[in-house]
Amino acid sequence: MSYSNRPPRQDSILELARMMEARVHVKCLGGRELEGTLKGYDELVNLVLEDCEEFLRESDDAEQITDQKRTLGLVVVRGTQVSLVSPQDGVEEIENPFLVVEAEEED
Repeated sequence: MSYSNRPPRQDSILELARMMEARVHVKCLGGRELEGTLKGYDELVNLVLEDCEEFLRESDDAEQITDQKRTLGLVVVRGTQVSLVSPQDGVEEIENPFLVVEAEEED
């Protein structure tokens, strides 16, 4: 069986090797958000997170994430569910510059 017809393998756009053993923030499809120490990954972006915590959502508004966390421990996140992986350090939340405030609209 010949494998010469296969296209060359592309490098992943994620640089997960740089984030090994570091705290990462993971957003999943469906809205779940996790934080944990990245212990491993594979070419399908399946992730192994240690000391993992899940951010809980508001009971009346499933889109709203709270500051409350649930401890999960050691977790394997399927790559098909991962939408974003970012390092914990050096990340800060900013206000949306494209959001129009009602006071500005009245002027």
